[in-house]
Amino acid sequence: MTDIVAAIDLGTNTARLLIAHQKPYRQILLTRSITRLGGGFTRERGLSEEAQQRSLSALGQFAAEISRHGASRVRAVATSAVRDARNGDSFCRRVQAETGIRLEVIDGTEEAMLTLRGVASILDQKGGDLAVFDVGGGSTEYTLAADLQPLFSRSLPIGVVRLTEGKVGVAEMEDKVRRELEIFQGELEQEGLGRRFSQATLIGTAGTATTLAAIQIGMESYDYRRVNNHTMPLSEVQRIFELLAPLTPKQRLEVPGLEPGREDLIIAGTLVVLLTMRVFGFQRFKVSDSGLLEGLILGV
Repeated sequence: MTDIVAAIDLGTNTARLLIAHQKPYRQILLTRSITRLGGGFTRERGLSEEAQQRSLSALGQFAAEISRHGASRVRAVATSAVRDARNGDSFCRRVQAETGIRLEVIDGTEEAMLTLRGVASILDQKGGDLAVFDVGGGSTEYTLAADLQPLFSRSLPIGVVRLTEGKVGVAEMEDKVRRELEIFQGELEQEGLGRRFSQATLIGTAGTATTLAAIQIGMESYDYRRVNNHTMPLSEVQRIFELLAPLTPKQRLEVPGLEPGREDLIIAGTLVVLLTMRVFGFQRFKVSDSGLLEGLILGV
């Protein structure tokens, strides 16, 4: 049996595939496709046919790559959009029938735990308290960890696709995000962990965090090695927000570091990061390109 394994993370906005040698770990292929699976999502309608088709197309390509590289084990997970959709189960059956990939729908707690495992794999800080946030398309996960062991986690309904497609202004979006964060803050305080969370090292992973780093660095071509362990000050997050907010989505694509497919979502994502830092009093956060996908591959 080959030691090549594969992992798929089907998120609300992006589908990602990682193929690697497991022992010792060595990456073979890392690819992604912005499929906007949660685009047009409502609880009544569920996943739209157009969004399902985009995701099925990407997963079909992923299945071909997995077969071409001869991966012996595969774990594929779906997150917020599929777990919240009334037609999520039928979509998973359709994926298996059309691509051969068996999608496992995971809850927010497991998503946060897997993300922590992936972040830990590249972090230059191995001890102490970490506060990890993962801004996704449908939700944002937060985890407090001590010496890489999870203490507390929550999944909040403040994902960038849902915030953006809510068709509200920045002020209304800010009110919603702040309300959710203050509820989360209250839960931490009830558990006696409020101060500990605020004094931990803040780590940001997933597309918003890595895009902010790429914009600050001025990357013409994305390089995860330059992003991992990059430190983003609050002042820089604020500067980038003020730079992007007045621009149209098309104009934002002229900003180095902003990947096509994120031009309409980056305002909501940056707002989540800004308010996370302000509500809890963080002055900086460290960026991790590794997250859920890497956490999956390490456990396959």
